[in-house]
Amino acid sequence: MASPLVAQTVQICHHHSKQFSFKSQSPVKRNSRTKTPIGVYNGSQNVYNRSYLIKPWAPIRVLEPRFLQMGPQETCSSRGISMKSTSSEGSTSTSSSSISQTVIGVLHLLVSLGIILAMDKLLKKAFVAAAIKFPSALFGMFCIFSVLVILDVTIPAAATSLMNFFEPALLFIQRWLPLFYVPSLVVLPLSVKDIPAASGVKICFITAGGWLASLCVAGFTAIAVRKMVKTEMTDAEPMAKPSPFSPLEMWAWSGVFLISFVVALLNRTALGTAATTCLPFLLASTVLGYMAGTGLPSGVKKVFHPIICCALSADFAALAFGYLSQSGLDPVLGYYLTKVSSNPGAGDVLMGFLGSVILSFSFSMFKQRKLVKRHAAEIFTSVIVSTIFSLYSTALVGRLVELEPALTVSILPRCITVALALSIVSFFEGANTSLTAAVVVVTGLIGANFVQAVLDKLKFRDPIARGIATASSAHGLGTAALSAKEPEALPFCAIAYALTGIFGSLFCSVPAVRQSLLAIIG
Repeated sequence: MASPLVAQTVQICHHHSKQFSFKSQSPVKRNSRTKTPIGVYNGSQNVYNRSYLIKPWAPIRVLEPRFLQMGPQETCSSRGISMKSTSSEGSTSTSSSSISQTVIGVLHLLVSLGIILAMDKLLKKAFVAAAIKFPSALFGMFCIFSVLVILDVTIPAAATSLMNFFEPALLFIQRWLPLFYVPSLVVLPLSVKDIPAASGVKICFITAGGWLASLCVAGFTAIAVRKMVKTEMTDAEPMAKPSPFSPLEMWAWSGVFLISFVVALLNRTALGTAATTCLPFLLASTVLGYMAGTGLPSGVKKVFHPIICCALSADFAALAFGYLSQSGLDPVLGYYLTKVSSNPGAGDVLMGFLGSVILSFSFSMFKQRKLVKRHAAEIFTSVIVSTIFSLYSTALVGRLVELEPALTVSILPRCITVALALSIVSFFEGANTSLTAAVVVVTGLIGANFVQAVLDKLKFRDPIARGIATASSAHGLGTAALSAKEPEALPFCAIAYALTGIFGSLFCSVPAVRQSLLAIIG
């Protein structure tokens, strides 16, 4: 930026005895140049613009009277000092502004994310104290959505300010969303090791076929209802996409993995317990797998989703540590997901964000509130039809393939998120909750891996049909996978994801519904 000015100063000093004339020079055009310092925190880029005009002839024009009054040497000196001080002051102010904006951005992220995490913890404690089995996060999601809607009607500026305040936290959650659903997939080998091979094949058939059938039912129902009520499609509100991962992040997590892996090998209780000692390298391996998966070519990601790469990376790290430490794979996977708050593993840390993820869906729903209201008939009808179809078709196919009744009951809520699926099977006697969790995870994995390709084949083009079909058939994992690539579908994924769990829980809480399902199972 200072180079043209310096060159011009040298030229003036060299020809100080000549009369000034800008006519002999080529015409100078006024160029507007913008410097944009970028503050980066947790993958989200905040751009702060400082625009000003740089006019090479302007400093000379301002100093020209002084040049006419003073000698040439003094003129050169004063001009050089003026330009150097201007350049140094500009770079210093730009640097300080960039640093301050980055610090403010990080603090903004920490505060907004901390509030969401605190809300989730308080709701959980309140529900446990009141002995309420319904997931607290779903209740919180609808409460936040309701508050935003009320504020939008009464004090629109307050609703806008609230959305803007939580924007950094929402971008952080969106950027890492698939990662929070991975732990159940990582420990999948522990959940299915006691299932007979023949029964396992039948369960896989029901899970894969059921996912495709539920997706088709939900998607085609949404389109059919739209044609019946004659609702015209409108464009969804644009959703911000998180920034890609930087090489610095890759190197940082690689360093954490290598150092913590070696420390855990040398001393298995270096951080107190085996689970906490293994936590850093298992967490780092999970994150690195996700980063590597997101960097794959788009064609590869359609059949090999980053979630799979993420889970395989964690399993390979656990396998390597189990081999080198001679402890085996199963104990290390046990360290990954302990389900003990006083002794958490890497999976417990990641799953601790699940409640906050559900709460964050309320903001996405609010942003697309006009579309949600406009297409309420499609959303509610398709979710109800899909939920009933999923429950009864699973029971029927289980009987047709002669799957053991206890196993069939365990996989009934295959299209419902884990938290609600476990509460649903608790209504039935003899259910295998570990199998329930495993089938739910596998269903989500199938959806995450193939949902985009199948939706394209079925020619579901609009975000409403794509979102409802995905969430109704593949719950949280499918939602995370689709929304990572199609943020505009997230609000419809979120509401279908929540409503599928709610309706499933309500249906199975009715004794008559449970009896009819058991009668089909036999």
